[in-house]
Amino acid sequence: MKYIKGLFAIVALVMLSAFATVGNGYKIGDIATDFELESVDGNMVSLSDFKDAKGFIVIFTCNSCPYSVAYEDRILALNKKYAIQGYPVIAIMPNNPEVQPRDNMAAMIQRAKSKGFTFPYLIDEAQKISPQYGASKTPEVYVLQKTSKGNEVKYIGAIDDNYQDEGAVTSKYVENAVEALLSGQPIKETQTRAIGCSIKL
Repeated sequence: MKYIKGLFAIVALVMLSAFATVGNGYKIGDIATDFELESVDGNMVSLSDFKDAKGFIVIFTCNSCPYSVAYEDRILALNKKYAIQGYPVIAIMPNNPEVQPRDNMAAMIQRAKSKGFTFPYLIDEAQKISPQYGASKTPEVYVLQKTSKGNEVKYIGAIDDNYQDEGAVTSKYVENAVEALLSGQPIKETQTRAIGCSIKL
C-alpha cells in the first residue's frame, strides 16, 4: 500500500513538473526565433529586416490596456534614445481583436497615427508569438541582443517601476538593461514582474 501511495506521489510530482514547464516561454539566455508580422503600415516585418541592429526592445502592448496607454510616451522615448544606438523598439499587439475590438488593425492604425509611433507596431493575429515568448501582460518587454547564436534574451519584464507616474520612477529596468549591453557590462536585474492587463486570447 505504501508502495502504491509512493508511486502516485511520484507520478503527481512528474505531472506537476511537466505542467509547470509547458508554455512558459523564453528564459534569460534563450535564443528567440524570428517572426513575420503585419505592421500598421501594411508591410510584413521581421527582426531579420534590421540588418544593422545590435538587438531589440520587443514590447507586447495594445490600445485598450490603460497600463499600455500610460507607457506610450515612454515607449516612444525608448525608441528615440536607443534605435540610433542599435536597439530599436518592436511593438507587438498580442490580443484577440474578436475579444477586444479596440485592438483590431484599424484601431491600431489610428492609434499609431494619433500618437506618432516611430517604431513598428505589429499585430500577432494568429496569437503565436506572445505564447512563444511567454508574455502574459501588456505591456511586457523582452530585450534581445544579437549574438553569433541568434537573438539572445537578456531581459524580461516591466519597463520601469512606476506605471502611474513617470516622475516617480526609481528604477528604469529596460534602460538599465540596454545601457549595460551597450557598455558590455552585466545586467543587474535581468527579470522583473510585468504589471499590466492580461493578454486576451
